Amino acid sequence: MSSQPLSERLSAGYRRFRAGRYNDERVRYDELAREGQKPRTMIVACSDSRSAPETIFDAGPGELFVVRNVAALVPRYAPDAKSHGASAALEFAVLGHEVTSIVVMGHGRCGGVAAALDPESRLTDSDFIGAWVADLKTLAERTPPSSASGPEERQRLIEHLSVQESLEHLRTFPWIAERVAAGSLTLHGAWFDISLGELHALSGSKWLPQPYEPVS
Repeated sequence: MSSQPLSERLSAGYRRFRAGRYNDERVRYDELAREGQKPRTMIVACSDSRSAPETIFDAGPGELFVVRNVAALVPRYAPDAKSHGASAALEFAVLGHEVTSIVVMGHGRCGGVAAALDPESRLTDSDFIGAWVADLKTLAERTPPSSASGPEERQRLIEHLSVQESLEHLRTFPWIAERVAAGSLTLHGAWFDISLGELHALSGSKWLPQPYEPVS
């Protein structure tokens, strides 16, 4: 079965890319084609269209190895005969490219977290989403409502806790745990506030806003 042509919006964007960024970075693209990619950082991010890591970190081609999924979740290590997209990407980044850092980046107003928190959400009764966000539901059940002043703050709290839980899940992968113990791989948590354009980073158990004033 044949597919439909790209929309004019995408086609126009591609033409701008060719005339602009690709033209400006042609040498870099040629180098990447010849030598392959050698990213040092992997980002686990949400599929949400508002929180693109390459945009937030102003990254050039070849700089970041990115996997995006609903709610930026890292599953537990579970080697079996099933398909594991996020785990396969982690394996590729760590064993194939030997990245030296992994960043789990959640974001504000996350639809995946909202679905997990809403007992009436039809999304969680669908074919795949309910099973994917099951850990988020468990996380929410373990977090008493009294820990937040209202629904918005509660969702933000679960978004933060989800990143922290994903960092714990990363350590269940033996080849990640080994490299962390050896000091050749570091793990980081981040959270992006869509409305303010602010990035917060996890330091110990605290979330600290990152400076965004231009460096003189």
